[in-house]
Amino acid sequence: MKIAVVIPCYKVTRHVMDVLAAIDDAVAAIYCVDDACPDGSGALIQATSTDPRVTVLFHPHNRGVGGAIKTGYQAAIADGMDILVKVDGDGQMDPALLMDFVAPIADGTADYTKGNRFWNLSHIRRMPLLRRVGNLMLSFMTKASSGYWQVFDPTNGYTAIHARVASHLRLDAVSDRYFFETDMLFRLNTIRAVVQDVAMDARYADETSNLRVSRILGEFAFKHVRNTLKRIGYNYFLRDLSIASLELIAGLGLLAFGSIFGLYHWIASASADVTTPVGTIMIVMVALISGLQFLLAFTGFDIANVPRQVLHRSIQVNRAAPPAARPR
Repeated sequence: MKIAVVIPCYKVTRHVMDVLAAIDDAVAAIYCVDDACPDGSGALIQATSTDPRVTVLFHPHNRGVGGAIKTGYQAAIADGMDILVKVDGDGQMDPALLMDFVAPIADGTADYTKGNRFWNLSHIRRMPLLRRVGNLMLSFMTKASSGYWQVFDPTNGYTAIHARVASHLRLDAVSDRYFFETDMLFRLNTIRAVVQDVAMDARYADETSNLRVSRILGEFAFKHVRNTLKRIGYNYFLRDLSIASLELIAGLGLLAFGSIFGLYHWIASASADVTTPVGTIMIVMVALISGLQFLLAFTGFDIANVPRQVLHRSIQVNRAAPPAARPR
């Protein structure tokens, strides 16, 4: 299999050459995407690198890390690559681990692999506290919005994907910026691709993060809710109609009825200064408890309903995918 590495380049001039030098000889091609970098990362690579595997692609305008990755994916697919690995250019991701991400895909046990910095508990303290807490919160939201309940550390950008699977994704619909990794998981679930975590250690030195939590918190929350609703609609009402679909309808219906019915009679009894009848209270409690039980049953089904059949073995590269940007 031909392995390609995609490196988004934005303000990474201090580290990117060291990253390139450490990439495994088994890699066939390296695509460095200069995302309108104000420091001239792409120009630095062109002037300094003598590695014949390196191709530099340029964006005339900044599109964000997701936009840079998508450009690299498209170029690698067009060049006939088989496995596409994304590595950041700031040195946080150890290139020595690259083949750990490739192996499950090459072995036919996964379509997409991603890093998990929470696997080794003794190394978690290396991660800054704010990132640690933020990743824990985002992980639980991502489990619901993506449907991959078995994965963790969703914002980890160290990933690999089979080119056949990537070519069947609607890359133009995937978020261009920091929501990219999470949105990719949602899109992968819509085509039932198999995702696997790869244990890795966090590495933090003097790199600078361009992510501001306060700026993206509201956006992330909205997109998680949107993707959760879309995923449930796709998987349980458009693609399939199972017992879980009926459990969800019954659960939401009973909770809505119990809440509205109970609130109405509580207000009416309070206004009349009388005690709410025991029968009315029982109806409300039975509706609420039954609705909660149905929702718990649906959640249990959804957790067990993660994709398990590897996709890339049964599909070919989608040649109708949009053309890639070429080097300037």
